[in-house]
Amino acid sequence: MLLFRCMTKATTAEGDDIRRSFNWVTARRGILKVYDDHLELGSWHLPYSDFDEAILFSVRQTFIPGYVLRIKSQGTIYQFGLNYNRFWKQNLPFSVERRAMKLKLSWFSLGMRAVSLIFLGYLLWQLFTS
Repeated sequence: MLLFRCMTKATTAEGDDIRRSFNWVTARRGILKVYDDHLELGSWHLPYSDFDEAILFSVRQTFIPGYVLRIKSQGTIYQFGLNYNRFWKQNLPFSVERRAMKLKLSWFSLGMRAVSLIFLGYLLWQLFTS
């Protein structure tokens, strides 16, 4: 039975690390479906009985709350980036550990922020010197 569905982006490329990185740029995107016995995202079908570990990290991204769900299942580590929703605060249909954390920044993320700030500064300079 379908319990909840939401937009997500997900990756298996991060391993145990919870961080911003280029892997999230190329992550799988779609509708995460939470059923009473499994999670589903596209061709990924993850039965709760196969979970070795599930951790729901509460994160803030520039003042915007959200979650990262990390699941270890049959030797693969899945990470799902989730928007804030009350559903994730309630009892879930699978055992989950809850943790709060700050996201780490990768070199790629830092570089993109620097390029964005330089570009914004250039636009402002053009606006006020014309």
